[in-house]
Amino acid sequence: MRKVVIAGGTGFLGQLLINHFKELKDEVVILTRGQGGERSCVEYIHWDGEKVDRWAEALEGADVLINLSGRTVNCRYNRKNKNEILQSRLLSTKVLGEALMAAKRPPKVWLNSSSATIYEESFDKANDEVDGKIGEGFSVDICRQWEAEFNKFEINSVRKVCLRTAMVIGAGGPFLQLMSRIVKLRLGGRQGSGEQFVSWLHERDFVGIVDFLIDNEKLSGVFNLCAPNPVKNKIMMSYLRKACGVKIGLPALTFMVHLGAFLMRTEAELPLKSRNVIPGRLLKCDYEFKFTELDKALSDLIRR
Repeated sequence: MRKVVIAGGTGFLGQLLINHFKELKDEVVILTRGQGGERSCVEYIHWDGEKVDRWAEALEGADVLINLSGRTVNCRYNRKNKNEILQSRLLSTKVLGEALMAAKRPPKVWLNSSSATIYEESFDKANDEVDGKIGEGFSVDICRQWEAEFNKFEINSVRKVCLRTAMVIGAGGPFLQLMSRIVKLRLGGRQGSGEQFVSWLHERDFVGIVDFLIDNEKLSGVFNLCAPNPVKNKIMMSYLRKACGVKIGLPALTFMVHLGAFLMRTEAELPLKSRNVIPGRLLKCDYEFKFTELDKALSDLIRR
């Protein structure tokens, strides 16, 4: 039995990991800005994500630390939200690094989140960890600073892994809940040009990859967490319609996507940016993906 500490583990990805580690009979501790206590065999410890406090005791003797902390990017990019998105990531990473530096028995491995959106927008060549080109703009700058903060810490006996995670699709996840409703309203056509690539990952592969990286002690550094076959937006929408049993899907032109994003208090960049990313290192390390094709992944999740 392992002791796994997850910082910021109350969101969708955190819940996937909680359920996964509980099935493996691991001890799970969640660092949360919410109320502490024990719920459903999981220990929740309050922290503010900004300063080292008594919560750091949970790291002593732990096997794994996973940092998922960070304000959601599903919002309008005004000055206040931009600052919160950045600071929530930098401060949580910084304070975890400081706590690990001071720990007498730190975890053997520290997995820290980043995002596959760090790469430049690409409509042709796929970006991997070796040859991929880093992009520009607010979202990219967030990832750059986030990873730079993570890289500041070199801790003896602690292996570090940076998770550049693409969109994780889950049966109870926000993406599938929203998009299945849109499709059933017959509005599930291409978004914008439909030519932009979508990098994605089935929820079972997300937890599988995390476990794979934990178990393989020789693996460290940056890993792209995504399926090996990104698809164009127009193809993804056709797969969604088929999985939902809907034949008609009206397209959303670019100006309509911007308007819809404004009304939903989010950013059009999320559906319109071409994220053409592949998991080069995972493929070389022989991780066996459970879902490599998006149509099969969506059919599995919609059915469930």
